[in-house]
Parts: sequence; structure tokens; C-alpha cells
Amino acid sequence: MSVFGQKEVWFVTGSQHLYGPKVLEQVAKDSEQISAGFNQSDKVCVNIVNKPTVKSPEEIHAVCQAANADKNCVGLILWMHTFSPAKMWIQGLNELQKPFMHLHTQFNAALPWGEIDMNYMNTHQSAHGCREFGYIGTRMRKERKVVVGYWQNADVQQQIDDWCRAAIGWNESQNLKIARFGDNMRQVAVTEGDKVAAQIQFGYQVHAYGLGDLSAVVNEVSEADVAAQIDLYAHDYEIAESLFKDEYQLNMLKNEAKLELGMAKFLRDGGFGGFTNCFENLTGLTGLPGLATQRLMSQGYGYGGEGDWKTSAMVRIMKVMSQGKSGGTSFMEDYTYNFGTKDQVLGAHMLEVCPSIANAKPKLEVHRHTIGMKCDVARLLFAGKAGPAINVSPIDMGNRFRIIVNEVNAVDLPENTPYLPVASALWEPKPNLSVAAAAWIHAGGAHHTAYSQAITTDNIADYAEMAGVELVVIDDSTNIRQFKNELRQNAAYYALSQGL
Repeated sequence: MSVFGQKEVWFVTGSQHLYGPKVLEQVAKDSEQISAGFNQSDKVCVNIVNKPTVKSPEEIHAVCQAANADKNCVGLILWMHTFSPAKMWIQGLNELQKPFMHLHTQFNAALPWGEIDMNYMNTHQSAHGCREFGYIGTRMRKERKVVVGYWQNADVQQQIDDWCRAAIGWNESQNLKIARFGDNMRQVAVTEGDKVAAQIQFGYQVHAYGLGDLSAVVNEVSEADVAAQIDLYAHDYEIAESLFKDEYQLNMLKNEAKLELGMAKFLRDGGFGGFTNCFENLTGLTGLPGLATQRLMSQGYGYGGEGDWKTSAMVRIMKVMSQGKSGGTSFMEDYTYNFGTKDQVLGAHMLEVCPSIANAKPKLEVHRHTIGMKCDVARLLFAGKAGPAINVSPIDMGNRFRIIVNEVNAVDLPENTPYLPVASALWEPKPNLSVAAAAWIHAGGAHHTAYSQAITTDNIADYAEMAGVELVVIDDSTNIRQFKNELRQNAAYYALSQGL
């Protein structure tokens, strides 16, 4: 069940010529049936393409080179149906640039006890064929995911889907461009970073533009297009009739329509998948985009406030990973705490929270913006859905990158917030706020995050492994002493792995 168009994962089966044509013919049939089974499953989101069985160093090298050259191939699932001597894989794995997953399964689930013979044993050798292949992956220090279990089992297919989504995210990362309108918020540390190092590590590009470049496009938006956009807003959101009768408020809404249409054109024409802006850099614009940013995020664009390009890229990558899944992904910020029987975090931002996480149809209102600049801005108001979620923070450690994940449980607001003119989400961090916040601070996590109810920790873990960056997870099992030791050990490992 593909939801990613032409993107595909190649299914490559390893064997050798030793077994003769009959065994290899059966291997090929079994491989075709497994890949077809994945494609028929409602668990696997990417088209799985079965490739001919590889039986020699030359065939392995050729399929790895072909995968590198194919823009639609986002990764490979490698399975050793029989015994595939692992020295045959060295050249191919040395040149393989796409991520791969090692599937440790066998074609039949149960052994035919009354009929089993040596022919059956020779045809079903995954138990030791995959161990031979596993050795060479470890010997060559290849990062990969290993999935173990019968290929028709739902949990095995779910793990495959998790990895495939990460591979899709990694492919997006390699082709992503982020537009920065203005600079970072002045004097803020965590939103800074090495954009060259990020492009080397993650693949995505970050390009800065002056506000004049954007305002020139915004100013070209026609009144007819603005009017059509206002009609769209009236359909999509709850809007009080008084807003349309108030000329000033209606003009504020028209401002957002022009900003949205202008930014969308700029991003579309430039091939950008995400953007940043900053309330300290707005010359030529009517104000800080509110509704415009929220709607662009809901259309799949990444966003980072105050010039936070790392979070913008992460939001976009996670949105791409989550296609076809329920739940949304948004730029977020840990804004304020609710200390009580169970300590909670109220997440929000000045204006820019994506309506993909809303628990009901958002309201569209105009309110005063008072941080850094004072003007009235149209924005969407809503509360986030209850349910499991994660907060993800990619940070620049100076000599490397780190990705931090905190698992949380989002809950409903206990009361209405009639005087809070921003969208928000309320959550309880795992294992609790005391441990989670301390661990987050020890890890250097940012105040901005990519918040998602569609993406899981496993998705991010697979992505981080593909990127070759450190991942630290704050969850139910987190203990501060152990967590600090993990950070120290990781620091030593990543320093040594980079060499001199």
C-alpha cells in the first residue's frame, strides 16, 4: 500500500551458485512472494520492488551501484534466503550510498516435521545465512536496522514500515532546501549553527534571503487571488461574522492572504520545503505571518521561528515521513508549566502552531501581537488533540549534531483559555516533568521542537542512524544518573568515531 508515489525500497535476496538452478529458482519465487506480500499489506507504506537474487560479488556490486543511481530508490531490504558468503558483499556495501535494512526471516513459518529433509534445510538457511551477513555488516561498521521475525507477522511489517518511513525522510533530507527570511533572533544561541556542517551531515541546504526578495513577490499577489483565499478561509475555519463586517479586521485577514500566497509562490518557485522568519526582521512586510505560516505548515512545509532552520528542516522531514498516517506534526515550543498533581507543559508559540494537530475545527481571529513588534495579526486558535506524541530537537553541539526525543502524553485542557490568543497543546512528559526537563537541559535541548502525533521514536531513531548522528531518548525508563552517563559515553564515542 504505497502512499509515496514513485518512491520505492528494493528487496534484494542473497544466495550463491553452489545450490544449483532448482534451489535458486525456488529462492527467486519465494522472494517474489514476500515482496508482493509486503505490497499487499496495509502496514507497509512504500512500494517494495523485488530484484533478482544476487549470487556473486559482481551481481551484488551491480545492484548496489544501480540503487545509488536510481533517484526513486530510497533504500534496500537485504535478506539472506540461503547462505550468501559475506566476502561477496564487501565491494557492494563499500559503495552503497542508500540506507539498508537487514531482514532476518525465512519463507516458511513452521517446520514440516514429518517431511523435512536436507533439501528443505539447504533451501531455508536464513538462520545461519543472515548471521554470516550480519558479521560483515558489523565488521565493516555499517549502520543498519535488523528486523527479526516471520515476514507475515504484523509487528515485523510495522517495523519495516517504520524503517521505510525513515528512509523516505532521509531521502527528503538529501533533497531539502530551507529558505531563511531574515536572520536568527539576536543573541539567541540554540537557533544558530553550522549550516555547512548540516549540509554535509544531513544533506539539506539552507539559503538566506532579504525581506525585499520576499516582499516583492508578496506585493504581486492580485486582489482577485486574495478574495478567493478569503473565501477558502471562510470554508475551512470558524470565523465570526463581525470580522467580515469590520473593515480593519478584514484588512488584517487580507494581509495574511497576501503573505500566504506570496510565500507559497516564493517557496514553490524556489523548490523549498521549509522556511524560517523572525519578528526582528520584517521590513517591507505587513507584520509577522501568523495564519499564513500556520496554513503553509498544514500544507506540508517545515517551519522554524526566529530563524530556527534546524527545527524547520526537522518539521518538514517528519511531515514527509508521516504521509498517510493519522495525527499531525507542528513547530512547537515549551512555553509554560502547570505544576500540580501531575506536572504538565503548555506548548505554544507566538502565532505559529500547525492546525494539523488541532482537536476541532480551528477558529480564525485577529489579535494584537506584542512580542518584538506591535501589530494586529490574524491567526488560528485551537487546542491540540489528546494522545501520545513526541517532541524532537536537533541541536548543533559544535563538533557534531545531536537529536533529542522526549516522549509525551498530550491531554485535553482542563479549562478554556479565553484570554490566550494562540494555539496550544498540553502534555505530560515521560517519565515526568521533573526528570524529563532535567534530562532535556542536560542534553542541551532547544526550546523549539518538532512536535508530532504521527511520527514515533522508532522513526526518529532509524533516521538518526541513517544520518550517523547521536540520538538520546527521554522516555518512561529515563534515569538522570544513567542519562548523564549516556551523554558522557556518547561524547567519547562520537569524538573517537570522527578520527583526528
